[in-house]
Amino acid sequence: MAGIDLDTMRALVRRDLRDEDPADERWSDDELDRHIARALAELSLAAPLEASTTLTTTAGSRELDVSSLAERVSIDAVEYPTGAYPPSLVSYSLWGDVLTLDLDGAPSGGQDVIVRWARTHTLDATSSTLPPALEDLVATGAAAYAALEWSSYATNRLNVGGADTWSHFHTWAQERLAAFHKALAKHGRQRRLRSRRLTVPAEGSLGARPLGE
Repeated sequence: MAGIDLDTMRALVRRDLRDEDPADERWSDDELDRHIARALAELSLAAPLEASTTLTTTAGSRELDVSSLAERVSIDAVEYPTGAYPPSLVSYSLWGDVLTLDLDGAPSGGQDVIVRWARTHTLDATSSTLPPALEDLVATGAAAYAALEWSSYATNRLNVGGADTWSHFHTWAQERLAAFHKALAKHGRQRRLRSRRLTVPAEGSLGARPLGE
């Protein structure tokens, strides 16, 4: 794991907010960290980190425990049996942390099942899972939320920059937030298309079937 760390992300947000004077910071590190976490969480829903985990079956049971898939956003495909080409994608249902394979007969024990899933991104003091193309997007969202919060706080308060300082922050924040959400929507559409392609069944196999369909 590499990528940007939290200190660098915070510096990017301060640059966007023009809040780079250590002696006169408008936002504390804790405040910015909270806005960064919010932007990261929203981005993780639209463009999560893709993962693949191999689980093993229990004899006589179609159920798999997926509680170990931490910070899970979604499960996108299940391959069973493994090793076939094209991959043998099976239908499944999900209820809480129990994934049930839609098979005519229960599998024997100790067989591999590959679960392709998506999880939230991480960003901490040493690294992140964000690809470079998404780093500026998180900074954009965090800066927008920080400016929006400050403009709300500053309404009807005396400001050194003038009585309308809060309105400039509010307008700037709304514009940045709109750009952030527009980009998230684009990534979300791309993810949905990718997920559909991933679960298209190979000949003779079944695609994913969400519970209730």
